Amino acid sequence: MVFIFAVNMMGVRFFGELEFWFSSLKVIALIGLMLMSIIIDLGGNPKHDRIGFRYWKPPTGPMGTYLLAQVGGRKPLATFLGFWSVMVNALFAFIGTELIGVTVGEAENPRKNIPIAIRRTFYRIVVFYVGGVFLIGMVVPSTSNMLFIANQQKTGAAASPFVVATTLVGAKTINHIINAAILLFVLSAANSDLYIGSRTLYGLAIEGKAPAVFRRVNRMGVPYAALLMGLAWCCIVFINLKSSGSKVFGWFTNLVSTFGALTWMAIVFAHIRFMKAMKVQGISRNTLPYKAPFQPYGSWFALINTGIITLFKGFDTFLPFKIDTFMTSYVGIPAFIGFYGFWKIWHRTRLISLEDVDLLTGKREIDLEEEKYLAQREAMGPQTKWEKLWDAL
Repeated sequence: MVFIFAVNMMGVRFFGELEFWFSSLKVIALIGLMLMSIIIDLGGNPKHDRIGFRYWKPPTGPMGTYLLAQVGGRKPLATFLGFWSVMVNALFAFIGTELIGVTVGEAENPRKNIPIAIRRTFYRIVVFYVGGVFLIGMVVPSTSNMLFIANQQKTGAAASPFVVATTLVGAKTINHIINAAILLFVLSAANSDLYIGSRTLYGLAIEGKAPAVFRRVNRMGVPYAALLMGLAWCCIVFINLKSSGSKVFGWFTNLVSTFGALTWMAIVFAHIRFMKAMKVQGISRNTLPYKAPFQPYGSWFALINTGIITLFKGFDTFLPFKIDTFMTSYVGIPAFIGFYGFWKIWHRTRLISLEDVDLLTGKREIDLEEEKYLAQREAMGPQTKWEKLWDAL
């Protein structure tokens, strides 16, 4: 905690440099884990057992059952509930991918770099998230008891399905390497989340939606008051020192998933309104440095499906009914509606008409910054092939 706080206090340049190296090491670690899974699957393991797609066939199969006893042994329904449970967990795993938008204010030449970052985020999700899960499904059977043990452990390398894969084939020494990789992932996530949280709180204070004390910055432009508030919330991690900490962690996971989904829905709704406002005001989408594909259908699809997942994400709290998980799964919805309604009533604001939506404030500043950036790049001369490759990586 002290380390990540010190990093964030040193300014965005030092933070960005460190996060670059964190990201590079994470990519190397993830590629290593994926290669390890492929090698295990092809028989390069202590047991010399070529697995192939064995675990995709009965009786294991790629889709396990969930709450089979609670639904009266109806396997098709239990399989669907297993699929839906994975959807809910995937929601939690993907939360944070949207926060690249928070970095726009401090990014160099955002018109060029933000679209690049968005596209690379998509490729990383496809390769590392989807690809990683695909490979895990090849080397770990969905019926393995070790998966349930890992789920109960919740912490350390034992909670990783990659560890389950290495243990099943007798390669237990790799667990220590995976533990080091997990520590690296956690450090990077904590570093980024503290940065995002402090900037979000600072932005709210600038808009008058949070206490003015959080507007304070040091000489490097770091919102130290907001950073200290974020650090205070980091102390919640100490609850995990207790054996019951995993239960509280589950509550926070439910809360974060709900609020994250509501944030996605708000972003998508704002994007739909943004596109409609551009159309009404006669501004072509071709003038934008980045255009989201499949619009407006993609945004409507995301809005509706995220809403469905949010409403039904706590289905297992009814089998049987558990008040604690029910509250943490759904308390975010009335809280979100309540805060939104309170703001609207207290400040007597209304939904801005499409004709009056402000699409130009801040554009001039970005135009000037872009001209300055392009002039600096031209003075530096063209990039070599190695420099272009390094930037891409």
